Amino acid sequence: MNTLGVALVGHAFMGAVHSQAWRTVGRVFDLPARPERVVLCGRRKDAAAPAAARLGWHECSDDWKSVLMRDDVHIVDICTPGDSHAEIAIGALEAGKHVLCEKPLANSVAEAETMAEAADRARRNGILAMVGFNYRRVPALALARTLVQQGRLGRIRQVRANYLQDWLVDPQAPLSWRLRAERAGSGALGDLAAHIVDLAQHLVGEEIVAVSGSVETFVGERPLPEDPARTGAVTVDDAALFTARFREGALGTFEATRYATGNKNGLRIEVNGSEGSLAFDFESMNELAFYDGTEPADVAGFRRILATEPQHPYLEAWYPPGHVLGYEHTFVHELRDFITAVAERSTPSPDFAAGLHVQRVLDAVQRSAAQHSRWTPVFQGDR
Repeated sequence: MNTLGVALVGHAFMGAVHSQAWRTVGRVFDLPARPERVVLCGRRKDAAAPAAARLGWHECSDDWKSVLMRDDVHIVDICTPGDSHAEIAIGALEAGKHVLCEKPLANSVAEAETMAEAADRARRNGILAMVGFNYRRVPALALARTLVQQGRLGRIRQVRANYLQDWLVDPQAPLSWRLRAERAGSGALGDLAAHIVDLAQHLVGEEIVAVSGSVETFVGERPLPEDPARTGAVTVDDAALFTARFREGALGTFEATRYATGNKNGLRIEVNGSEGSLAFDFESMNELAFYDGTEPADVAGFRRILATEPQHPYLEAWYPPGHVLGYEHTFVHELRDFITAVAERSTPSPDFAAGLHVQRVLDAVQRSAAQHSRWTPVFQGDR
């Protein structure tokens, strides 16, 4: 079996999640290549070294550029804030490394375009790139995608999606990097809405082509982490609401907020079609609600599908039916798909082009909000 050496850049929340997935994927799935956790990169070696030891990486480094020159590194996994995605991803692709980059792809459309162009050039030489939208890999949502593809919902008419958190409800919560536009690009829009935009397009199988949106920042100043007696400006949105039109005419409504008191990670999506509907709630992530509109009215109703059978997506490698999976498993599934694509030299999904389109949707929402919610087309590039 071929070995794929992996370099992880970033070791905070998402780096820890990815480390767990790299540690697990080869022990669960029969892979066409074996991943090896070669090196973990951080800004400071005194922080990267204990992180590497704790998370199971062979080495640590405070210089990601030098890591790109190593012959034993074949994959670069980017788990840093968005302001560094473009530089690291483009550098890795030009060095001949496959790239997995966390969402959102970049902090701006311009950066995302340069990344997609670099990925397109690299693909011609067999080097692949993927964006880490992990919710696609929830088995229940992968099943939902299959049901839509099979035509079980008929013509798709409406989509409702929201992503609700509450970790900023306290106005004294510190001004983290996620609240600074120069680091994060945007707030709830890029952090949360990116997920539901990608997921909605993935489930429906159509791109969003126009939006009408509003964004709001509820608390404009927050205490500085390094000096709580002083405050700094919040330069991103706290909440975003928008309606959308899909390419084939379906309508969508989207909400993303960090101010939904009581909601910790409330991702929900519903898809309505001419012959059926689907509904999913991440707080019950092993379940999918399915309504078959072709059934007689006297027995019709939403049915609860417990997506834990070996016939369901990804479940053939896990536990007996009814033994539910969790958040971390979505990243294991993501790595299985990425490693398989790399080994087979097939285009991974979602690729950087798909990540770029999500970025263009988010940009259209911001432009619409700046024009008092005017309907705004999503730029389509050269297509």
